[in-house]
Amino acid sequence: MSIAKQKRSKFRIEKILDTAESIIENSGVENISIAKISEISGLKRTSTYKFFQNPNQIKKLLIEKYINEIAAELDNKNGDIYTNEPSVVVLKCTNIIYEYFLTNNQAQELILKNTLNPSIDKSSIHVLGKSIQTYVDSNIKMPAFFNKDGVFRVLAQIILSVFSLNAKEDGALNEVGKIEAHRAGHAYILNWIEQSKEN
Repeated sequence: MSIAKQKRSKFRIEKILDTAESIIENSGVENISIAKISEISGLKRTSTYKFFQNPNQIKKLLIEKYINEIAAELDNKNGDIYTNEPSVVVLKCTNIIYEYFLTNNQAQELILKNTLNPSIDKSSIHVLGKSIQTYVDSNIKMPAFFNKDGVFRVLAQIILSVFSLNAKEDGALNEVGKIEAHRAGHAYILNWIEQSKEN
């Protein structure tokens, strides 16, 4: 019985998230509400409230889902370039994240174009930073940075911040965002490489 209940709960959570994504696609992030989700999904409000007390909790879980999908994309493409140039590796990494957002409009709306509330939490940034670090390390020999985890978490934030600014200013993510994210991310990594040589 307990397994059946767990499966039912998982199904309901997935239905709530699918419905929230449909709302984002059709009428915007701001229209996600418990009432709207219950109405569209056919679930009772009490069922929805059982898992999510407010819309921000739904958005938070969707953000976590999207960040995990981006991390998986990076993990799946480890070791596919052979170069000693940090610029090339950062560009390829930026491209993978860029392509994910281009093909997932809901993620672009929720993470990039929305003034995030809730914001991306530290654990999601850590997941993305770790996948970027693994991707970079699998393609190029980098010097031993002090607080290497922190360096790549900041790189993740730089890429997302530039993409977000681009999406908000231009109405959608485009090549300008990709170029600027690569430029800013590469400059940041080069700064750390120079510092590691000095130390």
